[in-house]
Parts: sequence; C-alpha cells; structure tokens
Amino acid sequence: MIANILTIAGTDPSGGAGIQADIKTFSALGAYAASAITAVVAQNTQGVRSYVALEPAFVADQIDAVLDDVRIDAVKIGMIANARIAETVADRLRYHAARNIVLDPVMVAKSGHSLLDADAVAAVRELLVPLVTLITPNLPEAAVLLAREDGWTADDMQAALPDLLALGSAWVLLKGGHLEDNAQSTDLLFGRDGMTAFPAPRIATRNDHGTGCTLSAAIAALLPSHGMVDSVREAKAYLHGALAASNALDVGLGHGPLHHFHRLWPQHEPAR
Repeated sequence: MIANILTIAGTDPSGGAGIQADIKTFSALGAYAASAITAVVAQNTQGVRSYVALEPAFVADQIDAVLDDVRIDAVKIGMIANARIAETVADRLRYHAARNIVLDPVMVAKSGHSLLDADAVAAVRELLVPLVTLITPNLPEAAVLLAREDGWTADDMQAALPDLLALGSAWVLLKGGHLEDNAQSTDLLFGRDGMTAFPAPRIATRNDHGTGCTLSAAIAALLPSHGMVDSVREAKAYLHGALAASNALDVGLGHGPLHHFHRLWPQHEPAR
C-alpha cells in the first residue's frame, strides 16, 4: 500500500526547501504527498526576503480538509511561523489522532533569517513537541528549545539528549551538522531504548538549501513501513545521495537545492 504523507509547512518559491522540498522527497521515496501551508515565503537560494503567515483558521481548514477525507499515515511539520499557528496545528492533529508525526523545529533559514516569531518558541516546545513521534533539531534549534547557549561539542550533544527527550517527544534526532568537524557529520537518535549514532562523511558542496526539510520529510515518508532506526538510516542515505548529486543541478546563485530525484532521473554531468 502506498503511504499518504501530510506536510504542514511554509513555501519556497525557488523549490529547494519547505513544502516544495517535502513534496519532492515524499514523491522520490514512493509516497503520496498532501500539504497544508502555514506561511507564504519570498525566498531563493540567497536568502529569505519576507514571509506572510496565513490565518490560523485557514491553516486549520486545510488540515481538516485533508484529514476528513484522506487516510494520512504520517505527518511532517516544518515552518510554524507563530504561536497561534502552533496552537492550531497541535489542536487539529490531536483532534484527528494523527500518528507518525515528525517535527522539524524550523526557526532560522540557512541565510540566518528568522522564520519563527519569538513568542512561538514556547508554543512549539509546550504544545507541539509533546504531541509528536520525533523531533529533528539542529544544534542552534536545540539550544533554543533547551534555553541554553549555542556552543556545542560532541560530548555536549550526548549530554543534551535526555533533556531534549524530556520535552515530551517519543524520539529525538539531534543533528550534528553545525559541529566544527570538517570530515564527519554525526546525528544522534535517542529514545527510551537508548542512542544510535549516524555518522556520515561531509560532502563539499554549496548546494545544501533545504537539507533539514528533506531529512525530516524522508523520515516521515519511511515511518509507515519502517521502524524508527531504519527510517532514520534510510533517510540519511537518501539525503547523502541527494547532496552528492546536487552539482548536476544549476539552480540559483547562492546555496543551491539538493537533487531530490537523483535516484530517478537520468544521470547528467555536473552543471558548469
């Protein structure tokens, strides 16, 4: 049976992140994509220019329209934008008894632009995190969730895992891409059964726009048919391939997108 996956997130008109990246990822991994938009974002590979958060009632209408009609096997949550939308998303997912929920706590774009109002952090932490199966923070996002300084070592990552899990999700995937290690990027998956490390060699490319969106979307696409550890392992392998093949694309002047369809499209020489 083909899984139906719902993404709740903001847009990216340049196609590399947000709703667009999620839909590409679900499709590339053999799942059917549905979506509910929280914010319309003006951005490209060079950065975010502005965004408009949609009315919470309209976000609720989108979620209800999907879940009243379509069997949804997993949910990926990305950009929330503000506290009222966080409250709305939590309310509707609880009402519909949604399952296999993956929360990517999007707070800051690759360019450094904020994508979450300051008053929304508490709502994400207190309303959404306890509702979900997995959270996938990077190190700056984990620092915000834990109200700690954003300066991390590998030992700090391991030490923070119980505190992150105590926020209420069933699992935590703490991503180590921001550590100052030029050779390896290691993510740590933590749950009641302990910790699993997922090391991967770093890929020298500027085309890393939408990396976090893609990883969390891939996990959501895989969860209906895989256990958590296998879902993360397979999602990491897919992401690694999408990064490695990204130079075949010629999109934008800044941080370009991943090659979401690297397993499906004919192979081409890297763009020059």
